[in-house]
Amino acid sequence: MALGVKRGLDILIAGLFLLLLTPFMVLIALAIKLSDGGPVLFRQERAGKDGKPFVCPKFRTMRDGAEERGLGGVVAADDERLTRVGRLLRAWTLDEIPQLWSILKGDMSVVGPRPWVPRQTEGLPAWARRRFDMRPGLAGWAWIHGRNLVPWDDRVRMDVWYVDNWSLRLDGYILVKAFLLLFRREGVYGRNGIAEDPDWGKRVDRQCSPFEGLRDSSRSPARERAPYERQERIKA
Repeated sequence: MALGVKRGLDILIAGLFLLLLTPFMVLIALAIKLSDGGPVLFRQERAGKDGKPFVCPKFRTMRDGAEERGLGGVVAADDERLTRVGRLLRAWTLDEIPQLWSILKGDMSVVGPRPWVPRQTEGLPAWARRRFDMRPGLAGWAWIHGRNLVPWDDRVRMDVWYVDNWSLRLDGYILVKAFLLLFRREGVYGRNGIAEDPDWGKRVDRQCSPFEGLRDSSRSPARERAPYERQERIKA
């Protein structure tokens, strides 16, 4: 029942925002096209619910064929492959607006773990694969706690915790918090100006629990568990 309500809200929110943002999307598309003459959209295969692949669209922010040059699939704040229009779109997360279509199609949700590229799913232990029990989303629990500033390992554990403790009330909290955080523009590129994108499945300890091995030892155990504790309070 609750998942049905979640899906209904996804359709309502995505449809409404697509309607309101259509003129703005047309302007963005024109700006991208006029900037270098390349395609407006960048389409990439991502892993959806249960790991099922789907095509995830974004407004193109880098020069055409950028994945074959420079840092490959990793993007840096000072990346010279970024176009002028693309740099602005990324700063305000406007490049992800086309994913509203993915929400309408049922490939994504407004709130959920961020969609991974398929290679990041290889060799995952069972506990980590629980992040795929929900549709990927535009914003999620890890997203509102720092986006790319959160170490990759911690992001996965936050994703799993969200899936295991999901509620409509929690989704509402994440959605409101994400909207407010957009204006702070933090965590777009991660630490040292580079978004971390490791082959998680190839290096994860398959025997560890969702709480073991949390990185950044400069934080106290209480601080490490704080996002999970806040989630418990919200769910209660």
